[in-house]
Amino acid sequence: MENKSRSFPASIGSKNDVTEGPLGQKAHRETIEHTERLERKLYEVRPGVWSQVGNGLSNQNFVEGPEGLIVIDTGESREEMASSLKAVKKHTDAPVAAVIYTHFHYVHGTSALWDEESKHPPIWGHSEIENNLRRIGIDVSAAATRGLVHQFGLMLPIKGEDGIVNSALGKYFRLEEHSPWTPGFIPPTHTFNEPTKTVIAGLEVEMTPAPSDANDSITIWFPEKKVCVNNLLWPTLFNVFAIRGEEYRDPRILIEGIEHMIALEAEHMVGVHGPPLSGRKQIREDLTQYRDSIQYMWDQTVRGINKGLTIGEITEMVQLPEKYNNRYFTKQFYGLVEHHVRQIHNGLRGWFDGDEASLFPLPPSERAKKLINGFGGEKVVRDAINQAIKEEDLRWGLEMSTWLIRSQVNDDGRCDSGTLEDREKLADVLRKIGQRTTSTNVRNWCLTRALELEGKLDISRFRKHRFSERQVLNQPTEAFVHALRLILDPEKSNDLDIKIGWRFDDDSTAGLHIRNGVAVPTDGEDSAATLVIKISEWARILGGETTLKEALENKRTTIEGDHKNFIKAIACFENPSLC
Repeated sequence: MENKSRSFPASIGSKNDVTEGPLGQKAHRETIEHTERLERKLYEVRPGVWSQVGNGLSNQNFVEGPEGLIVIDTGESREEMASSLKAVKKHTDAPVAAVIYTHFHYVHGTSALWDEESKHPPIWGHSEIENNLRRIGIDVSAAATRGLVHQFGLMLPIKGEDGIVNSALGKYFRLEEHSPWTPGFIPPTHTFNEPTKTVIAGLEVEMTPAPSDANDSITIWFPEKKVCVNNLLWPTLFNVFAIRGEEYRDPRILIEGIEHMIALEAEHMVGVHGPPLSGRKQIREDLTQYRDSIQYMWDQTVRGINKGLTIGEITEMVQLPEKYNNRYFTKQFYGLVEHHVRQIHNGLRGWFDGDEASLFPLPPSERAKKLINGFGGEKVVRDAINQAIKEEDLRWGLEMSTWLIRSQVNDDGRCDSGTLEDREKLADVLRKIGQRTTSTNVRNWCLTRALELEGKLDISRFRKHRFSERQVLNQPTEAFVHALRLILDPEKSNDLDIKIGWRFDDDSTAGLHIRNGVAVPTDGEDSAATLVIKISEWARILGGETTLKEALENKRTTIEGDHKNFIKAIACFENPSLC
């Protein structure tokens, strides 16, 4: 087998690669250098085209047409968008004539573009944008929020060795000056899911679906200006796997989208992230290398699969050749190749890789105990960890450190215990890895977890499925009835077979059929008991502002039908406001 003993310098550098940032942050020197590309700057790409970089995680891009300004993406908040609009208004007095969303991630500042009383201009975007926002905000909201906290270092300090450096795609996820990050999403008025040619603000525009880190991503081509706006070419190696947790991003589809961009022969390439790129020859070269880096990861992973290699063996075999390190577009500032390889395997073949031991693994706590005992006890393991750290064998030190933490099960079912000394040792290894990796995502994840292990961060609230009052009010009424199925305790509901319903003050209805340890969504008809309630009151209950018990006692809501069994059924859901 080739490259059998290869280390992974692209994943974890040595202590000699660690340097200090301007605010005392300790990180890989290339990670700190990357910050310069992400500093706040309004680029004039060409006359009538601007790209605002460094105002958050994403860019806000502007294209001026005969009838006004086209705004492409609106960032994370009204405040973020207002800041970019102010910057571009120093160069043009053209009114906002249209908005285009490249995908659902950066659509939350739109209402900052005009007065609330004004009739807003057309908004273009993929037909899946609203569905994706609803999915993230309801089904996996706790996991999604926790993922953001870890990946983007939202709870890391600004200064000191654990201070945040950058987010690889932009300066930071959110700039403090944009607080309180007021949401201002407005749904698209013009949607599509196929290649679309139209005229917007007096300009010819071609919009082509190009799944990227979201299935609703599009590439935008302005033929008159030779400008391509896209969510494919990032200022880092494309992230096939997101450590925060996301759906599979198929490299084969990514390649199709990049080849479309190559074929355009653009003179200017404007991204959702990072500084713009100009020059037809340079764009073609960078796009081609970018495309090939993705194919390399795919092809070599599949080659390893066909050889019958396990995931661990494939990650040892597949690393990008050094030639891909000559431009920042294919450097591992965001995700890591070895993580992408694992994701490609899982996306193509699933979790089983032929490793016999993975067929029927022991429960984590039991496995950890056996490993500790097999080594000769906790003291021997601790000594081995210290030796691994001394020898710079951080991968092995990391694995051994987890045994001591995973050997006990918490009340919430998580194997996350251990003495303070053991937790601090694991934190020490994670911090060293965070400082030596080029990946901002991995650095942020490691440091956030390290601070939690040391008792300096409490992220327990992000391990609970929570609902906000605003979320409930901004979604269809049935959405946050049906979402209760995700917090059903099957042990409490095991003996139940009952239909319960909701009827709201807008006459909409929804329901759940609790049976066989699941809560099946219904329309609320034929319910044994129905909660009659205002939408606003339901939002307050789920948001934790009041409780169902209090609302019933104060006659703000009533139960029609089998009152006793409704209360019994609703108590099966893991939400203290419902009990």
